[in-house]
Amino acid sequence: MNSRQKGKRGELELSHLLRQYGYDTRRGQQYNGADGSADVIGLPGVHCECKRTERLNVYEAVQQAQRDARSGEMPAVFHRKNRGPWLVTMPLTDWLKLYQKAER
Repeated sequence: MNSRQKGKRGELELSHLLRQYGYDTRRGQQYNGADGSADVIGLPGVHCECKRTERLNVYEAVQQAQRDARSGEMPAVFHRKNRGPWLVTMPLTDWLKLYQKAER
């Protein structure tokens, strides 16, 4: 499987997983082309960059998410390796906003 196919499968897998939690998500690229839109859309306020790879440069991925995020969106990288769990990486300041909101 080439990297493009693996990326597409990762986006679909992540979207289906988020749907199981009640979020109306879908792949972004299939509708908008490569225009900087999020890989998975449907989480309000979050720019979802999806990476399905064995070796991830997490800082480059976060920078890409920050570059592509629209105003008011928190950049987040959703990533996993083969046979590994999904993880989310985001800037600490954005994570703290979510955590503080959840504490209330």
